[in-house]
Amino acid sequence: MLDRPYTTAIFAMSADGKISDYQRSGRKFGSEHDFRQLEDCVAASDAVLMGAGTLRSGGTAMRVLSEDLFQQRADRGRSPQPRQVIISRSGNIPHHLRFFSQPIPRWLVTTKKGAQLWRDRTAFDQVWICEHRDPVVTDTPDSLTSQESIASIDLTRMLQRLKDDGISQLAVLGGGALVADLVALEAIDELRLTICPLILGGIAAPTPVDGRGFLNLGCGDQAAPRLNLLDVQTIHQEIFLRYQVDYSPHICH
Repeated sequence: MLDRPYTTAIFAMSADGKISDYQRSGRKFGSEHDFRQLEDCVAASDAVLMGAGTLRSGGTAMRVLSEDLFQQRADRGRSPQPRQVIISRSGNIPHHLRFFSQPIPRWLVTTKKGAQLWRDRTAFDQVWICEHRDPVVTDTPDSLTSQESIASIDLTRMLQRLKDDGISQLAVLGGGALVADLVALEAIDELRLTICPLILGGIAAPTPVDGRGFLNLGCGDQAAPRLNLLDVQTIHQEIFLRYQVDYSPHICH
């Protein structure tokens, strides 16, 4: 069994299941109640994990701002802010983002090539190389095929390293492709969703879990995980859902 942090994915989404509009503008649509629930989750975590695309879209980290949450972290012997871990295969993150001027600990998880972009910079407190090579079959000019490889992030290694570095509680804030990869590894324990009262639509608009997708099967490698409802609240026009993700195989028909 993978030794990793307890991991919770947290999203606000439209009533039709979109976490942003089709332009991926990054504009927030949750209420102040949604923000507070998100801040509570972040404050309870040792680290926050986010894909580079989500960071580029929003430009900032989700950090603790409320005095009572600062005190809660201090009472538990935690630092004022959780570590902000950005995952990027390319390492291509704009240097002008407000993220880099926020008073937070910043980590980057990337490939060898991505790490080169930050070799002489101090914007990240730590740069981790967690890479594995994925084989790719390509056509050569003489119509023969050759096997090459491309670098991708080794998520298993990253999660193990986070746990080894003292991260017991991990909050994942997107994007949908990253969450899909983590679900495929059976590495998301809880899913917290806020359903907001608007319709965004759009075939290109992202969802909480993108990627290739899962199949509506009872069992098998591609079977869709099931969810167990832990809590539901309605505050004004928003619905707050908390699920436990169930990866156990179900009966195949």
